[in-house]
Amino acid sequence: MIAFALHGGAGAKAGRDYGREITHMKGLAKIARHNLHNGARALDVVTETVRSLEDSGLYVAGKGASPNAASVFELDASLMSGADRRAGAVAALAGYRNPVAIARAVMEKTPHVLLAGDGARQFAEAQGFETVTDDYFTRAGAFESNYPPGTLAHGTVGCVCLDSYGDLAAATSTAGVFGKLPGRVGDTPIIGAGTWADDHAAISCTGQGEYFLRVQAAAQVAFRIGAGQGAFESAGQVLEQIARMGGEGGLIVVTRSGEVHAPFRSAGMKRAWFSGDGDIVSEAF
Repeated sequence: MIAFALHGGAGAKAGRDYGREITHMKGLAKIARHNLHNGARALDVVTETVRSLEDSGLYVAGKGASPNAASVFELDASLMSGADRRAGAVAALAGYRNPVAIARAVMEKTPHVLLAGDGARQFAEAQGFETVTDDYFTRAGAFESNYPPGTLAHGTVGCVCLDSYGDLAAATSTAGVFGKLPGRVGDTPIIGAGTWADDHAAISCTGQGEYFLRVQAAAQVAFRIGAGQGAFESAGQVLEQIARMGGEGGLIVVTRSGEVHAPFRSAGMKRAWFSGDGDIVSEAF
């Protein structure tokens, strides 16, 4: 059994044509299914899928980043392997192209889980990762429904996967909320809040990270599933907690049985998924 889901961020704006994004996400899902059928591991699939989402410039992550209030592009990312609970993350990383790849290097080449700010930058430099200048970024997403001034306008990408070996993995990447204060860190690089994978489920979240942090959204969904609650109900109840506090967003979840859900409490959420050999679905609303 294999299963897969990705998201390009909550907050899709009603009436806008997301045809390009829907086509792009469906293409990535096709690549993932091909690779999974050929023995790819879940951690590799989520890493490469999120790297492709970052590189596209279509979403508020990687190339699509917008700057913070000091006009600096600070990026966050994390990933987690469900089989052994290894995890890696970077936060407030400036000057580098693919934060998800650097997060994986943190996991594989250090004894740490999270590196932030200048420490993350120094590590990326020492590992030889590709640098970028400000003109690399496309500032995607300023048209989204969550962009009005005074709101926590946001954008994120993520991927979850169940491979043919029965292993789960999750990865998430973001440029954070628009106009954020320098050094602001949301849920994306925080294991348990924006990203989680264990023996029961893999989850990647998108939305107003301050609220997802306050309920430890990703891990809470997984723990509920591990305790026997259904995946759809688990995800829905966690998103309801966020909505009651005044937040918005969504998440993607894949379980060890191949169940996939992509619920959201926002105007829309760019997403694609499949389970087994079922149809690939790619939607924005």
